[in-house]
Amino acid sequence: MSDYAVVNPATGETVKEYTTISDAGLDAAIGAAESAFRDWSQNSSIEERAAAMRRVGELHVERREELADIIIREMGKPREQALGEIDFCGDIYGFYADNAEKLLADEPIELLAGDGDAVVRKIGMGPLIGIMPWNFPYYQIARFAGPNLIVGNTILLKPAPQCPESAEAVQKMMDEVGFPEGAYQTILATNDQIAEAIADPRVRGVSVTGSERAGAAVAEVAGRNLKKVVLEMGGSDPFIFLSGDVEEAAEAAVGARLDNTGQSCNAAKRFIVADDLYEDFLGKVTEKMGAAVPTDPTSDEAPIGPLSSATAAERLQDQLDRAVAGGAEVALGGERKDNYFPTTVLTGITKDNDAYHEEFFGPVAQVYKVGSEEEAIELANDTPFGLGSYVFSTDPEQAQRVAAKLDTGMVFVNGVGLDGAELPFGGVKRSGFGRELGSYGIQEFINKKLIRTLK
Repeated sequence: MSDYAVVNPATGETVKEYTTISDAGLDAAIGAAESAFRDWSQNSSIEERAAAMRRVGELHVERREELADIIIREMGKPREQALGEIDFCGDIYGFYADNAEKLLADEPIELLAGDGDAVVRKIGMGPLIGIMPWNFPYYQIARFAGPNLIVGNTILLKPAPQCPESAEAVQKMMDEVGFPEGAYQTILATNDQIAEAIADPRVRGVSVTGSERAGAAVAEVAGRNLKKVVLEMGGSDPFIFLSGDVEEAAEAAVGARLDNTGQSCNAAKRFIVADDLYEDFLGKVTEKMGAAVPTDPTSDEAPIGPLSSATAAERLQDQLDRAVAGGAEVALGGERKDNYFPTTVLTGITKDNDAYHEEFFGPVAQVYKVGSEEEAIELANDTPFGLGSYVFSTDPEQAQRVAAKLDTGMVFVNGVGLDGAELPFGGVKRSGFGRELGSYGIQEFINKKLIRTLK
């Protein structure tokens, strides 16, 4: 099979195979990206680029049903969630289009001595490579390409191998709104070709969302060639429940765990519960998780669908089997049918169990009991990851105190699903570095050029 192919995870059908780019084709694409940066980027205004980006967002919303169909067959996303992802893309492109001139405005610097003035001007760096994952095919592109095209950087976009059709649809929209040749290009490249492209002196930076292994490999090549890099590697986000309504907390917990069939980097995965609430919480979470049955993702009513591929299902099954062999107790489980994975709740996970340190990418929840706020914080931070986290407490001072001590890039207090185009996204530790979205996302690949004028 080709490196790039759409294989419907719900049926196992190979829908279409795509041709990998040749070495000569990749070299030409890099050359076109550099030419576009030297010409289009230097001779177009922020306002013009923002207008084109706004139209891309509008096209997403206008074509939401068609675009949803694509990612349902590419990676099995339930229809309602697919539509939600596409609408969020419209918000992201719109946010950057609406705020670009303010976010990219010159910043005057007050001089401590001397005459004249000084200003920091924010301009593009050059061609960038974006390496995208499969779990949010449109959203990941929006948060990378949206701000960077408005800045004036040119984009070489490598989609996940199972998502070439959605990448093709985005390419079509970028072309339709008038981005010139070379400004935005989809490259169906191999990992070896990408390594060569990162090393190419015409490429100025790279952003990758994916596994730790992929991030480490990209960062190694980028570091060796002195290229700016942004990494978003995933997480094992804690959900700390210290006080409050158990029914509401359980409802939020299950929603945070099962988003995208549990295949979300910043999904709540480890539920850390005060001992006086533990039994009630575990019972309600188990009941609600059990009610979410994997279903045909084309259905409007599907709570979760299949996992994204046979490989993903087999990997999660291996993790679960090892967790149970290591002593974890199964409070809720079932039999996997092909790529349809049953919702699962694990308890009794100890530090010597592999599951304690791993990210479970699927509908598997881990529930822990703690005797104090301090123990909750210690357990939450005892992970290689540091992407997001959740704190539920009726004591505002406690919630803020705990939030301040969590070693993560994001904390959400008393709510889930609170992401927004205006809010920065990113983590620490093995979850990566750098930020996307909001004002911070547009600054990652900018040349902050000082212009000091005497007279």
